[in-house]
Amino acid sequence: MPQSLARAELETLLRARQLDRTLTTTLPHQFSADPLAVAEIGIASLDAVLGGGFPRGQLSEVIGNRSSGRTSVLLRMLAAATERGETVALIDALDMLDVASASAAGVDCDRLLWIRGHVVTNPGMCRDMNQRAVDQAIKALTLVLQAGHFGVVACDLAEAPREAFRNLPFTTWLRLQRIIEASQTACVFLGSESLARSAAGLTLRLGVQEPMTRDQGPRIRFRGRLFGGLDVRASVVRARSHVPRQEAVVALATVASSHV
Repeated sequence: MPQSLARAELETLLRARQLDRTLTTTLPHQFSADPLAVAEIGIASLDAVLGGGFPRGQLSEVIGNRSSGRTSVLLRMLAAATERGETVALIDALDMLDVASASAAGVDCDRLLWIRGHVVTNPGMCRDMNQRAVDQAIKALTLVLQAGHFGVVACDLAEAPREAFRNLPFTTWLRLQRIIEASQTACVFLGSESLARSAAGLTLRLGVQEPMTRDQGPRIRFRGRLFGGLDVRASVVRARSHVPRQEAVVALATVASSHV
């Protein structure tokens, strides 16, 4: 058989089994001109460094320490999606979402599927309880992604103990990526450290902006006696990219609300 025909036959077989793609052939252009290819966060400076937003059909991450602004970014992302008329889902592993704060941030709760978990931050001797809870959160995430029709799906595992993930096989993340690829869903994990990112997914790393000089105080703002917000340094990490790490300083504000 001529070499050209043999190659054509091999490529046909690979396409039939969906094995014709590699980790790099499915990577979208880092600054896609198609607004439907990304899910905007709704914070202009962050969307700019992300290339428009988080890529759809990929697993991405928002990581940072406690009080780094990750929850504010999560709520703004969900709010932007519901403003576009999309249905969103949140797998809240530790049941930490404050509905009043979400509404104040602009999230349309009628378009939000909120799945509440029960991971314990200090489980003591009952560590297997957290393992079961994390397994249930991943199963819930799998079902949501399989259902489709969600513009943004977020999984908040930020405060879950690291040991709770020790028995999760690596194939878990590969299976989730297989489910979501070629869909219109942007899946984003929240964590204190990197958990999972697909080849074309993005990692948004957040941290409180340090003062430029000794004379400057911390970049934390107050309105009188009320906390008003903070300045966050955000850096974007891309897999297999020759583009240097991109950074931006973002001012995140809080909305004070009174409960009667």
